[in-house]
Amino acid sequence: MTLKAPALLGASLVVVLGTLAAAHLWTVPPFLAGILYGTGFGLLFAAFLRWRLPDGCEASTPSLRRRYLREFTPAMAAYVLGLFASLWLLKRVEEPMLRAIVALLPVPPVALVVRAVMRFIRDADELQRQIELESVSLATALVSMLYLAGGFLQMAKVIDIPAGPAMFWVFPFVCLAYGLVKTVVARRYR
Repeated sequence: MTLKAPALLGASLVVVLGTLAAAHLWTVPPFLAGILYGTGFGLLFAAFLRWRLPDGCEASTPSLRRRYLREFTPAMAAYVLGLFASLWLLKRVEEPMLRAIVALLPVPPVALVVRAVMRFIRDADELQRQIELESVSLATALVSMLYLAGGFLQMAKVIDIPAGPAMFWVFPFVCLAYGLVKTVVARRYR
């Protein structure tokens, strides 16, 4: 069962407005507020995608969707746990080699997420595969051009963005761009 756009929009509003209200009534730690706002805006993005994607956009078999979710969900949960563990441990570890290992904790789960997505695309029917591949290709090209433009602006000293955050956000921006681009690509084939 998938949630419809109004349900996702409602959940988004509850989370964001609830966080705003809680911040005015109590002291909410910034880390928790960030997680709640991120969840709320993530739900808002999911509502937008559900609203804009045409019906039948995910034309895959139920068994393929189940396998995808069985592979994707634990890998994404491991990523979230690995990210929190990494951030927590980096505040407590000094030795450079150990810091490198701790910093890379979230990477193997992301590799498993990519594997799940690639297996989904490989086993989808021809039309769905075409939609997915065009969406991934366009999203990657758009983010690459943005990153390249940012690099030129950085070299010209027009902007000054620290390298760490800039590199960290490349993959999430590709995922975000993929979702947005897929709404356009999928409509072209329906």
